Amino acid sequence: MDIPNRNAPLGVFDSGVGGLTVVKALRKLLPKESIVYLGDTARVPYGSKSPDTIRQFAMEDTQFLVSKGVKAVVVACNTATAHALPLLEATFRVPVIGVLEPGVEATLEDDQCSRVGVIGTEGTIRSHAYQHMLALRRPDVRIHAISTPLLVPFVEAGWLKHDSLKLVLETYLNPLLDKGIDTLVLGCTHYPLLIPVLRKVLGPSVRLVDSASTCATQVSRRLKEEGLLSTGRRKPSLDLYLTDLSEQAEELARRFLGAETRKIQRARLS
Repeated sequence: MDIPNRNAPLGVFDSGVGGLTVVKALRKLLPKESIVYLGDTARVPYGSKSPDTIRQFAMEDTQFLVSKGVKAVVVACNTATAHALPLLEATFRVPVIGVLEPGVEATLEDDQCSRVGVIGTEGTIRSHAYQHMLALRRPDVRIHAISTPLLVPFVEAGWLKHDSLKLVLETYLNPLLDKGIDTLVLGCTHYPLLIPVLRKVLGPSVRLVDSASTCATQVSRRLKEEGLLSTGRRKPSLDLYLTDLSEQAEELARRFLGAETRKIQRARLS
């Protein structure tokens, strides 16, 4: 097996622009790494698609990144991780890292956690991936998972301070609070943008596990283990590709990256 070039870029893909929360966390934790990001905005959302379709899309996304010469691929999509990660790992020679396992590890770092809530897309929750991994490692933990399909549209519309968002969150989360959860796993890379309002709804006693930051930590650890941390002296690059260059998608990409802006290119998948 060929050893990837440690100074090659990281590849990151998501069904849309939500994975840019992972990119932002990676750039903060690994400032020397160049990144190629692919957002499949022409086919978003993945959460409502069948498992076979999700696997097909994930294969095409990964192949695109590999064609760009990346040294590793980060699957910054919970739904794609849940349904396609083993296939991607078996198919491609570069390391492939998903977002689920880092989230599970971070959840169980706290020995005191006993009741865990998980929120995500329909596809992620229906896969039972989080539920299975949590139960396998800590059979004593009670797990309550619900799909929260209205949250992604709120994020993409930029309604992060809208009164109706708080109402929707209360409707979703009050049943989990009634069950006494002490930890909430954010099982979608869009959801870190909701953390300020989530803290207001949940109160100080519920710990939040953010899939973006936990994934970045896992990527850092994996690159170190594989001897793939960049040693390059050039300024790291950030190349952004979307499969649909709508005005909304470009604005969303800039919102997810914060103050940092980049030219966005059109990606054509085979």
